[in-house]
Amino acid sequence: MQSAWPLLKILAREGTGPGGILLSTTTPTGREMAYRVAAGLFHEHLYYPWDVPWIVRRSLDAIRPRAFAVLETEIWPLMLDELRERGIPAILVNGRFSDRTAGNIRSHLHFWRRVYKSFSLLLVRSERDRELLLEIGLEERRVQVTGDCKIDAILLREEEADLGWARAVVGETGPVFLAGSTHPGEEEIVLEAFQRLKAKVPSARLIVAPRHPPRSTRVLELAKRAAPAALLSEVEREKKGKEAPWDILVADRIGVLFDLYGVVEGAFVGGSLVDRGGQNIMEPAAFGMPLSHGPFMRDFREASESLGEKGVSVVVRGAGDMAAHWESCLKPEIKGAAREGARRFFSASSGAAKASVEAIRKEIGP
Repeated sequence: MQSAWPLLKILAREGTGPGGILLSTTTPTGREMAYRVAAGLFHEHLYYPWDVPWIVRRSLDAIRPRAFAVLETEIWPLMLDELRERGIPAILVNGRFSDRTAGNIRSHLHFWRRVYKSFSLLLVRSERDRELLLEIGLEERRVQVTGDCKIDAILLREEEADLGWARAVVGETGPVFLAGSTHPGEEEIVLEAFQRLKAKVPSARLIVAPRHPPRSTRVLELAKRAAPAALLSEVEREKKGKEAPWDILVADRIGVLFDLYGVVEGAFVGGSLVDRGGQNIMEPAAFGMPLSHGPFMRDFREASESLGEKGVSVVVRGAGDMAAHWESCLKPEIKGAAREGARRFFSASSGAAKASVEAIRKEIGP
């Protein structure tokens, strides 16, 4: 839904011509997200039909779409076959290919070449994504680099963010740092780094946001061994916005991490000290703060490399590196460099949603 949001905003503003936008998701969570971030920007929602021939045919008979657009990695071969037979344009938007996906495509070349040739237009994030599709035999005219719509979505979220509740939770006592989207094996390193930082900056505090909130009670147990700790839900319920007596706060519900990034001095992006491919480094970067991440960022390789080159992020490999980076986040020159680097990154990278909409209109008409 993040990638779809800026597209829907542009289409709602400019109009969609005859008919409207039918938005589909595959899960109830996706539907909930759609109505939370994009209510009023689409005409109707449905759950995506199973990729079974008779179900696909009945769905298309009932909907009779003018065009079909799918985002990122949601590839349904039987749907694409039926669309091609009916002459309905199929468009891939914000296409992206991780190293693992690229390896799978090369290993099953005949199948994936046929699948991707079913698209009339493929709009991809980067030149690297485009090169893969050309390598497997797609025509150049069908493949265009339009950029990453998630960057536009992040800028929209930053613009519309209400940080009041987050500031109330954090309070005003000492600098606060955040370890976001952490995975098992990372929290121990984060907590050791915080203890090292605390020895030099006694007023420092830490927020840990596990990638999967059900793990929060386990993370809280670890945190309590390092310093006074509490769950976010407890602080919100008991303190009601007053300053809370915690040194470590563990986020235990979804939908809060982005706003919390907006009220801290520096952040570590998880999924990167253990080999999980990294998490979305662009979300904290939107707030122009200094960042760190581990060496495993294959899912956000281009963004992490670009932000590193621009002085926004650094690679850390253990607790010592992380503690040193957090301490450096308090220096005005480090803050200023990160702020300016983030500005340059987003200035150069935004606009994918507009470019995608323009390409879609050119393909299917106004």
